[in-house]
Amino acid sequence: MARRARDKAGMKSTIELIVYSRRGCHLCDLLLEELEPLVRDRARIAVRDVDENPDWLAAYGERVPVVHCDGEDICQYNLDRQAVLDSISRG
Repeated sequence: MARRARDKAGMKSTIELIVYSRRGCHLCDLLLEELEPLVRDRARIAVRDVDENPDWLAAYGERVPVVHCDGEDICQYNLDRQAVLDSISRG
């Protein structure tokens, strides 16, 4: 089951996709441009700059962007539309 953010009433709301990225990364910018319309109204996107957290940097380093959902990496470098849609549909 995909991780879902909770709204103020405690009800399950939108699925959360985490995108590990870094500033100045053209692949990260491109992936986000493609991802946002794909998941609009179906998932929330949280962007994490790997350079802001040593654990994220150790885990992802130079292999950004990475899309992550429910404990697993869905795709890296390029958007895998089908993998993202499969992941959010399981939620």
